[in-house]
Amino acid sequence: MEKDLFGAQQQARSAAIEDANDATFVGELVSIDTDDRIATYLFEAALPGYHGWRWAVTIAKVDEDAPTTICDVVLLPGSESLIAPEWVPYKDRIQPGDLGVGDIIPTSADDERLVPGFAALPSDEELDPAQLFEFGLGRARVLSIVGRDAASKRWYEGDRGPHAPIAQYAPKPCAGCAFFLPIAGSLRSAFGVCANALSPEDARVVSVDHGCGAHSEALVVAD
Repeated sequence: MEKDLFGAQQQARSAAIEDANDATFVGELVSIDTDDRIATYLFEAALPGYHGWRWAVTIAKVDEDAPTTICDVVLLPGSESLIAPEWVPYKDRIQPGDLGVGDIIPTSADDERLVPGFAALPSDEELDPAQLFEFGLGRARVLSIVGRDAASKRWYEGDRGPHAPIAQYAPKPCAGCAFFLPIAGSLRSAFGVCANALSPEDARVVSVDHGCGAHSEALVVAD
């Protein structure tokens, strides 16, 4: 342990006790770190729930003849301390499937997946000019190009895209199925909704090149 060049160990301990409001919360001296005119005294912290933490008391001395001055008293974690994990913003912690009945997931004002409703183009939603004005007022925000790209990539690479096992064994793709309902907007050419009650994809968004064994043209049974 470094020598107490300032001779302020007791002063540092008293400062830690004052901050802790109880002398029993301040343990033995752990170390002294002196750098020119500043010294930091570390004491064991005996606070409940603070295993391995240290009281750090920083003391300054302007020159050899000047009195010592307490600058700061803080608690610092040690190598074996239990500390909180790194903070992750709420919006980054939410995962698909987390939303339950009655839960609310707020969407941030600067979400790059969205743009103001008035910024929507007719080609985005396949609206005629007469409908566009009403559409812009009807919804405050609509999907941006980033939002549409993220959604289409997620859908296409997921369980209802062309690479899903059920699609690999399908007799024909969804594009030619009578139960395939193309969605509106700019994603119409790539995705639709299945309307076949016998299909495991019923009421779900599927890609045009997805498929299943319930394709309408797989087998036509004559009466």
